[in-house]
Amino acid sequence: MSLNHRYDFVLLFDVRDGNPNGDPDAGNLPRLDAETGHGLVTDVCIKRKVRNYVGIVHGEQPPYEIYVKEKAILNRQHERAYAAIGKSDLLKGDDKKRKGGDAVDEARHWMCRNFFDVRTFGAVMSTGVNCGQVRGPVQLTFARSVSPIVALEHSITRMAVATEAEAEKQSGDNRTMGRKFTVPYGLYRAHGFISAHLARQTGFGETDLELFFKSLESMFEEDRSAARGEMATRGLYVFKHDSELGNAPAHALFDRLTVERQGDEVARSFAAYAVRFDGGEVAVAQATTVAPGVGLVRRC
Repeated sequence: MSLNHRYDFVLLFDVRDGNPNGDPDAGNLPRLDAETGHGLVTDVCIKRKVRNYVGIVHGEQPPYEIYVKEKAILNRQHERAYAAIGKSDLLKGDDKKRKGGDAVDEARHWMCRNFFDVRTFGAVMSTGVNCGQVRGPVQLTFARSVSPIVALEHSITRMAVATEAEAEKQSGDNRTMGRKFTVPYGLYRAHGFISAHLARQTGFGETDLELFFKSLESMFEEDRSAARGEMATRGLYVFKHDSELGNAPAHALFDRLTVERQGDEVARSFAAYAVRFDGGEVAVAQATTVAPGVGLVRRC
């Protein structure tokens, strides 16, 4: 069933004694805004966790296969699309770049039907074997910490070495030193948008929407790692509009949902913050009309 409503949402999640999203260009330090000290988590990181959760739940079987996954060769998936629609002959020849002709649209539709992340987030599939481009109905911002974060550096020791040469250099002491970075505590906030118009183009429906929201609620439960410490979704606030185009600006709704520090002590848990909408708390599963044609539900 296709979407007939626009959705906007606020996602709150936290980390304790972990690195929520390391920056490979900065030695894997937690990402941060250098001017304000606020922590950052990229939209790519969040979408990776959604993809992993959907892959686990549905075993990566159509129509819930995952297009962008570890060690994937994307053009092989494009070739599958042309084989499925019976147009493999269009790919013959040494130069497959931009090939596909009139079958590109048909191949793109096949990719949307079979891959959850293509019809959800979109994809550029025009390199090599051409399956066109898809603009996804679900768009996410970077997550930004509510308060500035502090990145701690820890020295760690492994009681072993990788090679005999290393053991000889250490006269049998066999130790390897390393480093890891953690954030003692950080509460992050991300915003998201879901377009009914784009959902109709990709085939993203009500069932996909429910699976996406469930992924945001539970993605950290299936993504445990010592490097990431303790991470959890602390709130998912969904604004549902009565119309496809929306009944209120997203920023105006987001501004009314506030997350504030309580007290002067250093925050080390979610209890140090208060989340309110128009000054009042919103209970889980509580549905509220917040503007003409706009309802708010807190899912978790």
